[in-house]
Parts: sequence; C-alpha cells; structure tokens
Amino acid sequence: MIRRTFVSLALGLSLAAVPGFAKDKPPVTPPAPVLSAAINPDPAVEPENILVLDLSNGGRVLIRLMPQWAPGHVERIKTLTSQGFYNGIVFHRVIDGFMAQTGDPTGTGGGGSQLPDLKAEFNKLPHVRGSVSMARTDEPDSANSQFFIVFYPRFALDNRYTNFGRVIAGMDAVDTIERGEPPANPTRIVQASLLSENKPRPVISAPVAAPDMLAPGATAPGTSGE
Repeated sequence: MIRRTFVSLALGLSLAAVPGFAKDKPPVTPPAPVLSAAINPDPAVEPENILVLDLSNGGRVLIRLMPQWAPGHVERIKTLTSQGFYNGIVFHRVIDGFMAQTGDPTGTGGGGSQLPDLKAEFNKLPHVRGSVSMARTDEPDSANSQFFIVFYPRFALDNRYTNFGRVIAGMDAVDTIERGEPPANPTRIVQASLLSENKPRPVISAPVAAPDMLAPGATAPGTSGE
C-alpha cells in the first residue's frame, strides 16, 4: 500500500512537470517589430520600390516606398500606378506649411479607386519633411487611393495615418505645387511610374496664354481706351 502511494505520487509529480499537463498560462504576445526610420536615398537600390511622379510644374519626384512599414498600402500604390490610375490626377488639397494631397480622380477629395478600402497599417514612423502617407476619412480602415506629401514635420499624424514612404529626390518640385483647397490652377501628376519601368519623362508643354477675346476697338474693363 505504501509502495503504491509512492508510485502514484511520483507519477503525479512527473506528469506535472510535462508541459502538456501544466496549468494553462496566458499566451505570450511577441513584441511588435521595431521599424527603422532610415531611408536609402540611392535610387539604384530596389528601383521597383521607387515611385516616380512627373509633375505638370516640370519637376520629377522620387519616392522610396517602404513595404516594411506598410506592405498593403505599398502594394496598393504600386497596383494603381501600374494601371495608370494616377496619370492626370491633380493635387486637390495643398496647405502651405503642411502637406500636398492627391490621388482623387474627381479632384474633390471625396473620390477614390474601384478597389476596396484598405485596413489601416498605422505605425510610429515620424511624419517628417518628405514623408508620404495615406489619406483617409474619420474611419481608420478607409484609405483607398489618396495620399499626401508632408512639407514640414507633423508628428501629431504618427500612428494615426499610414506612413508608407518618403521623398528621396525632387522635394523642390513638391515645394512648388500650387497651394489651395482646391488650388485655382492645380498642379497635376502627368505620369506616375515605378523607376524599374524606366519610363522616359513626358514632354510637358508650357501653359498657353488665354487668347484676347476683345473685339477690334473694344477696351478691357477699367481701361480708358487711350
């Protein structure tokens, strides 16, 4: 009887030591990966992840897309670019000292692509000068095709908007995008492409002055005609 008790006790102790028989413990959540804010400025590195925007102001902007930060958003930008979606779209909301927003085919700020909205991929990467981030409504999972380029740091946007890239060349062209909500004469994206496609820069014609519609001998308002 004593021997049986001892054997039972030993068996119970051994089973308690086996992980499968241990008391349930709460699952350990692995820490979120630490994302580096460092950007490689060399366009020769991963040209398939460099978005090229040829603007109507004559500038060419190179944006380093960061799939490590927001893989779903980067994939969406690349998909729409390959479809020619951004060609001809204007910067419809441009606030001096803040950002320039584009990506709406209606030019009103209320449009988007035919693809479904994206699930948010918010991150703590800082919104510094040149950051490229996805626009959305008040709903977190409402980003679709619109994005904005930051003129000056706006850290209040961190972890609230999906930061997915940064300008590595052509920020001077971004600085000259026409301001306004909407601008009277908006700057547009003439051509969007990936650097790996090696698309040549489009020929951008100079704006043509409006023809003089006055009849012979007529005068413009506010002139004396002399």
